Amino acid sequence: MSKKVSILLIYTGGTIGMVKDYPSGTLRAFDFNKLVSNIPELSQLECKIESISFKKPLDSSNMNPSHWVSIATIIEKHYDRYDGFVVLQGSDTMSYSSSALSYMLENLSKPVIFTGSQLPIGDLRTDAKENLITSIQIAALQENNQAVIQEVCLYFEYKLYRANRTTKINAEHFEAFTSLNFPALAESGVHLKINQNYLLKNQKNKKFRVHKIMDSNVAIFKLFPGFSRELLQGILNIPNLKGLVFETYGAGNAPTDDWLLSDLKGAINNGLHIVNVTQCSGGSVIMGRYSTSEELKKLQLIDGGDITTESAITKLMYLLGSGVSHKSFRTIFETSLRGELT
Repeated sequence: MSKKVSILLIYTGGTIGMVKDYPSGTLRAFDFNKLVSNIPELSQLECKIESISFKKPLDSSNMNPSHWVSIATIIEKHYDRYDGFVVLQGSDTMSYSSSALSYMLENLSKPVIFTGSQLPIGDLRTDAKENLITSIQIAALQENNQAVIQEVCLYFEYKLYRANRTTKINAEHFEAFTSLNFPALAESGVHLKINQNYLLKNQKNKKFRVHKIMDSNVAIFKLFPGFSRELLQGILNIPNLKGLVFETYGAGNAPTDDWLLSDLKGAINNGLHIVNVTQCSGGSVIMGRYSTSEELKKLQLIDGGDITTESAITKLMYLLGSGVSHKSFRTIFETSLRGELT
């Protein structure tokens, strides 16, 4: 008889973990020890489900790198005991958190699936039950005694995405996330369809490692018509700034003003890592395609390719925290480490 698959739920906070008190209608945190009694459908899943919660559940707007370390530490501590992990958090910063965890968890051979909901779990029209049930079901999938999913993912509204490819696109619809530059890894309909060709596979014999140092001396600067030199210099002159995500137009284009190129060149010469990403929701940076990006290419900005802003900023934090040498930083950033780049 095969061993029952065991899944650990990690509740950090967020709408999915709330229920309404009646008759007041106020929201309170859900008791995850009573999970099965509140969601009896879970008993139909052929797996053992246990849960652990943050002592103080967080609104995801308050999520920061120290909380990512807490999630990574919980997974590290329980890694050998469970076959998969489902992380519940608020959706607002879920793409940041899940992208960060994808870098922090190296040589992952088990699923770590982030999910949440737009409505509380006790709401009549909630999306929480489906998101939670299917996330657990996917995390429990096994083939030849190995996990089918071996990476950090995000599941929302019938689709499983690679976490570091996602962006939250809607604050009101159940379909809150998308992955415009990479296909869904799985789709839930009448049948659960796994797109095997798109899954990451762990390299065998490589030991699971957890990285807990994330350097948050980073910033994001989004170009807009008419931005001033003073504004840019205010960013570039932030004390201890080490990395900058430079959100450019279209395929990586920017104004060609002499002062802009001069300031960027000076910052790079002073050791700042600047990553060129497109502010478009989909598509890729192709420096040199237009004359307005040719100069950025000459300055040797890091080419962000089709990486998302959420993934780029967390990758910067991870690489800076890992002590990557200045000389090899650009090459490593432009290399796909966890499937974040095409």
